[in-house]
Amino acid sequence: MLKFSYAERLQLLNLPSLELRRLHCDLLWCYEIMFGHVDINCDDMFELRMSTTGRGHKYKLIKKRNTSCLCSSFYTERVVNVWNYLPSDIVNFSTLSAFEQTIKLVDFTDYLKCFYIEFVVL
Repeated sequence: MLKFSYAERLQLLNLPSLELRRLHCDLLWCYEIMFGHVDINCDDMFELRMSTTGRGHKYKLIKKRNTSCLCSSFYTERVVNVWNYLPSDIVNFSTLSAFEQTIKLVDFTDYLKCFYIEFVVL
């Protein structure tokens, strides 16, 4: 019986890691909240940065300050930095399907712990 590591199985099956799939789902959920595709008030979840100048896209979020370690794993905390990192020259915000296709082109290795270690070490 052959035994493959997690990273080897991902490569053989041509699949992204669970962590990367979770990150993509987080970003899709953020998109749906931001653009009113779900019945959740965006203002209850996020605070929008009103400035349109600067780097990146115009839909940036402000990360709220938390002193609790527990809060750092909440969805609204973990998605803000990645959302703000999205490059405006690659990511298409026009429709949900366009957004979903273009985030697959973004390199998220700085935001992935397991995926980065497994594939860089090999």
